[in-house]
Amino acid sequence: MKRRRTAVLSLTTLLGAALVALPAPVADAEEIEQVKNGTFDTTADPWWTSNVTAGLSDGQLCADVPGGTTNRWDAAIGQNDITLVKGESYRFSFTASAAPEAHVVRAIVGLQAAPYDTWFEVSPQLSVSGNRYSYTFTAPVDTAQGQVGLQVGGSADPWRFCLDDVSLLGGVQPEPYEPDTGPRMRVNQVANLPAGPKNATLVTEATQRLPWQLRRADGTVAARGWTVPRGTDASSGQNVHSIDFGAYRTRGTGLTLVADGETSRPFDIDASVWERLRLDAAKYYYTQRSGIAIRDDLRPGYARPAGHVDVAPNQGDGDVPCQPGVCDYTLDVTGGWYDAGDHGKYVVNGGISVWELLSTYERALHARTGDPAKLGDRTLAIPESGNKVPDLLDEVRWELDFLLKMQVPEGQPLAGMAHHKIHDEQWTGLPLLPSDDPQKRELHPPSTAATLNLAATAAQAARLYKPYDREFAAEALAAARKAWSAALAHPDRYASESDGIGGGAYADNNVTDEFYWAAAELYLSTGEKQFRDRVLNSPVHTADIFAPLGYDWARTAAAARLDLATVPSALPGRDKVRQSVLKGADAYLATLRSHPYGMPYAPEDNRYDWGSNHQILHNAVVIATAYDISGASKYRDGALQSMDYLFGRNALNISYVTGYGEVNAKNQHARWYANQLDPSQPNPPAGTLAGGPNSSIQDPFAQSKLQGCVGQFCYIDDIQSWSTNEHTINWNSALTRMASFVADQG
Repeated sequence: MKRRRTAVLSLTTLLGAALVALPAPVADAEEIEQVKNGTFDTTADPWWTSNVTAGLSDGQLCADVPGGTTNRWDAAIGQNDITLVKGESYRFSFTASAAPEAHVVRAIVGLQAAPYDTWFEVSPQLSVSGNRYSYTFTAPVDTAQGQVGLQVGGSADPWRFCLDDVSLLGGVQPEPYEPDTGPRMRVNQVANLPAGPKNATLVTEATQRLPWQLRRADGTVAARGWTVPRGTDASSGQNVHSIDFGAYRTRGTGLTLVADGETSRPFDIDASVWERLRLDAAKYYYTQRSGIAIRDDLRPGYARPAGHVDVAPNQGDGDVPCQPGVCDYTLDVTGGWYDAGDHGKYVVNGGISVWELLSTYERALHARTGDPAKLGDRTLAIPESGNKVPDLLDEVRWELDFLLKMQVPEGQPLAGMAHHKIHDEQWTGLPLLPSDDPQKRELHPPSTAATLNLAATAAQAARLYKPYDREFAAEALAAARKAWSAALAHPDRYASESDGIGGGAYADNNVTDEFYWAAAELYLSTGEKQFRDRVLNSPVHTADIFAPLGYDWARTAAAARLDLATVPSALPGRDKVRQSVLKGADAYLATLRSHPYGMPYAPEDNRYDWGSNHQILHNAVVIATAYDISGASKYRDGALQSMDYLFGRNALNISYVTGYGEVNAKNQHARWYANQLDPSQPNPPAGTLAGGPNSSIQDPFAQSKLQGCVGQFCYIDDIQSWSTNEHTINWNSALTRMASFVADQG
């Protein structure tokens, strides 16, 4: 997705005002030390300290760190005025110890002035005896205002930190990054359905077919056959063969595929795992909630205080002002879901997420294999469980209530429109619990896109919540009508591309698709002629909207088309709408069949987009919807096979869903699932989807490791890689929808 691309531009703009004359890049890769007095032989100058008592001891700089601090940066040692040259590789090294052991230091290289950007960071756990730590990274900027910092706050108890031999050596050779891809046999490491397709991809130099075996956990052979050579896969640069073992339908656990001397990672043939993932993917949202304490009895290991509820150090979401010059009122915008790994809340991304989760439930009401009880009351273990409302609707209501609060009140300019987003004034660092965020919160200008997202999702909610809460359904429909009218009156108020400080920009200057989507949802909920005519007269209604990249928050026409095709209505020409979905699904099936890794995603020039994993899932949603419409088995099989890539049948041999598969992504970019930086914090909960390969690798960490990467290899499971490895509410909504579909086929 595009949410942070403008943040990189903004960073450059901010730094431009602070730059001074810089030395030219070193032409001959001469190694130059940037840190002064890193050995502490006779003095501590020019190092500074913050909230520690420090002094020289046996040739080291040792600091007594107080207990009771909250954040890493509440106590620190550092050196300013470090010069960095953009594109140059540096080795950052130091020796450190802790007494008692097991304390963590956050070592950073970043900007010494506001907005205090961090360009490299690590958080090793220290021992009493001390260890040497060494890392390489590539500088993303030119600056003479760099900083080396060792942050030691955040401990309840006091401790002693000692530091020596600090070095930041420029001109070093970057360390080559070689991902560990494990066995050359790539399979869905989780499970295939007994009555479903089963495929694998073998990476091999062989050009002729090879024999393969499917082995049970005890080593006996369950099935055998021959590989199909596929040549070079352009998305990975690998020579590959395909394997089809779909004829084997016996349930089993711990199975493996063997060919060319390689044994795959183990997997199951079983349906039950998909029932678990259906719920885990949806349970993700409870721990993303803002404005409520997360209970340990409901999510063991994930308890945390309520965030942004006007309790210090939060400035809170209960009375949030606008950015200067935007408005002269404040709004209570408490609640909702944190959008991703940061503390922002965005209407456009909340909108597509709400739609997808509500559509997951609505599909269960209308599809031939749907079962609403699977997402019903007491299925998700959330605070509202037991209130006789389906848990998925209860969870989505937490976000819907927030979206309604973002509407400009009566009597104000632009009344009825929706503010585009609310987030911190400046970017915050990692790790940082929502309850510890000290930043000022701001409302950003209303936009037409946000207003139409509100109109669409509130209208959809009106029909789905009516059986459970007629008053809320009426409130939602009234808000949708008001938003629709406001968008018609202000059809071209676009979010700014440059509004990316403290949160993603989510800029979108083409809202014809959002008008189509909002009209469709209002028509499906009201049946009114004005909305029917808007749908039928929209140029989007007959356009080919199922493009290779897939739909997302900025391309919402598919949301309208899929609902118009599946939600019962009297829309004239509805059969043509349904045929357009089948046509789109056929195109994705053709891509899947021609792809050696069996996925319905082949972007131009194999340039994987931000959040490619959710785009693969969205293309699979189109195929799955074609099955719901037609009942044709080719669509069911195509939708099921599309899941293989996400769970290990990919060039990196990794499952992109936390807790699923022998090797799975678990270090997603996140401020409060930050175990990689702070061992006291958890990894993301099971069922969390990583964004996946992104050819643009916008973040400095990915740039330091993945330069020149090809397609599927543009990913790294590291918390610092926000452009390839973030988690977001709209990516998990795609996973929730497809996991539910697959579970229904079991």
